[in-house]
Amino acid sequence: MLLGGLLVGLLASRLVLARGRRHGRVARWTVDRAARDVVILACTVAGVYVASLILPLRPGLATIVHRAVGVALLFCATVFGARLAAAAVQRYAERSESAVMFGSIFLNITRLVVFVVGVLVILQTLGISITPLLTALGVGGLAVALALKDTLANLFSGIHLIAAKYLRGGDYVRMDSGEEGYVVDINWRHTSLRQLPDNLILVPNARLAAAVLTNYHEPQHGLRVPVEVGVSYDSDLDRVELVTVDVAREVMRDVAGGDPDFEPWVWFHTFGASSIDFTVFLRATEFAQQYPIRHAFVKRLQARYRKEGIEIPFPIQTLRWDGNGYPAAAELPGHLMGRIPTPGHTAASPEIRLP
Repeated sequence: MLLGGLLVGLLASRLVLARGRRHGRVARWTVDRAARDVVILACTVAGVYVASLILPLRPGLATIVHRAVGVALLFCATVFGARLAAAAVQRYAERSESAVMFGSIFLNITRLVVFVVGVLVILQTLGISITPLLTALGVGGLAVALALKDTLANLFSGIHLIAAKYLRGGDYVRMDSGEEGYVVDINWRHTSLRQLPDNLILVPNARLAAAVLTNYHEPQHGLRVPVEVGVSYDSDLDRVELVTVDVAREVMRDVAGGDPDFEPWVWFHTFGASSIDFTVFLRATEFAQQYPIRHAFVKRLQARYRKEGIEIPFPIQTLRWDGNGYPAAAELPGHLMGRIPTPGHTAASPEIRLP
């Protein structure tokens, strides 16, 4: 009986799935995710039921077989429904224009809800009253909530992060405590962040929801890339600006990850100790692309400055002489101790500049 039902189940499952794929009535994602193995089990159970009707069984045994068949079919329907609902949620997440990352948390919650409903239906079918069970669950829910308050806090924080659309899959985020990385997944307990070196950080959802969070992919993926530069006080700043912007345009056009439509600019801002300092603003199309852009810009700018005769000065230190014409020995570096003028010697310059 069991062997015959299994053969019928295998044959029927192949016919049903093949027909569904051929006519498009069952999408491939539904067949692969929801109906896998379930159709075989359901058809096998149906074959067992048919065999029980044909074979001469005692009334008590036939009742047990029919009840077991009903439970098995309800179990198959529960598994199929859980898989189908999870597949629908995931498909919606993949097709959503806003690219909301549902993560495994919504998939697990969906499966859990369907399984709980299926178990309650099976118990009711077996003649077991579920009212006392629901009452016991309601009373014990408070104790469970108190015992699992941290777990529940992480669970609801994860749901809040996803529902509020604060995070999406692939966003690069940085917490105020220093943790940063690409958002990989949000499950019932923690959020997975992948760092640039491909390390994985697991951050509790409650901590992530309470943190001051910087999302480098919102409101758009691109970001400005500031680069600090300093030139000599003898430089022509107008010419420096023209040359620097020209190099920045080349980098935006030639380097992968640069925004060719972005117009770089320069802001002079500081009279430094040995240079006039300014910031060059470039733009990367994605957070990780800022590093190759900085790399290429620094190399090209240094070569162009050397060609144009623009000096990037070394830091210098100024030593002032006292009224006797020589500095105090304690103020000189060790390699100049033997070069200080003796008393009565007239210094050629009132200052010494040390590179």
